[in-house]
Amino acid sequence: MKAYTLNRYSKDDKLQLVELSEPTVQENEVLVQIHSASVNQLDLKLKSGEFKLLLPYKFPLVLGHDVAGTITKVGSRVSRFKVGDEVYARPADFHIGAFAEFISIHENDVALKPKNLSMEEASSIPLVGLTVWQALVEKAKLQKGQKVFIQAGSGGVGTIAIQLAKHLGAIVATTTSAANFEMVKSLGADVVIDYKTQDFETILKDYDVVLNSQDEKTLEKSLRILKPGGKLISISGPPDTASAKELGLPWFLKTVIFFLSRKVKIQTKKRNVAYSFLLMQANGKQLAEISALIEAGIIRPVIDKVFLFEQTNEALSYVGSGRAKGKIVINVQL
Repeated sequence: MKAYTLNRYSKDDKLQLVELSEPTVQENEVLVQIHSASVNQLDLKLKSGEFKLLLPYKFPLVLGHDVAGTITKVGSRVSRFKVGDEVYARPADFHIGAFAEFISIHENDVALKPKNLSMEEASSIPLVGLTVWQALVEKAKLQKGQKVFIQAGSGGVGTIAIQLAKHLGAIVATTTSAANFEMVKSLGADVVIDYKTQDFETILKDYDVVLNSQDEKTLEKSLRILKPGGKLISISGPPDTASAKELGLPWFLKTVIFFLSRKVKIQTKKRNVAYSFLLMQANGKQLAEISALIEAGIIRPVIDKVFLFEQTNEALSYVGSGRAKGKIVINVQL
């Protein structure tokens, strides 16, 4: 099969198109012929080595965390899927590889593709959908009437987070450029701030939840808009000791992470707010719940651009530019 591989950590190196053996299927896995994949910031962070402490991958590595396609083989103990099923998934860490023609995935990480989505649309959902679900439903336990600040509302995570937060009954504030105001309002944003000309810290006050996806400076400002007892959940770092424990990292990495998160811990204690880092986990059951919301018309995908498989490096560059509105998709099978 054809696949794009990474041979070392590098911001600048391009992925190499190579021939690899078709993946072997373990007893609890399904083999998926990939129709479409999508590109995430996580792919760029892994490529550059930014997450090498948390996710120490071996090379050569096939990137790609989102997949939609058709099952062509099932393992001997697979009970929930059959050959021919159209599915989508976010493969588990250390089992990624969507920038390829085939991938084997544990059945627990797979869900049936929403009936009302194309393959391209479906491949845009898993990572951002699960990230938002685990942040707002699992960690924040967002309630009706609460106020939530979702940074970068026109991005891949932001577009889905706004829709889920509105479904949960929250009052939603977000940041974006003036050109994207109408789009984020159409998704359900109540308060929209132009990050180029306005300072959200002077506008927002007494928020219950912040979903942080930006830099350290934005995180510090976000802590100041929370009310006492509020929660900040970050998908961009710094990692905290709880996430290090969840990942089962060795003691010396836990020590490193303790010092990386020390500053934000001091700030949260002073303000009587909570901080947690979210490294999203694959979960087919949660993805099936997201599918139900999609099929009910509550959540819809937002896609900026679809690239051909041979344009995979261009797709990564476009995501890296920060200009994408919603998700960038790669069509593997044409």
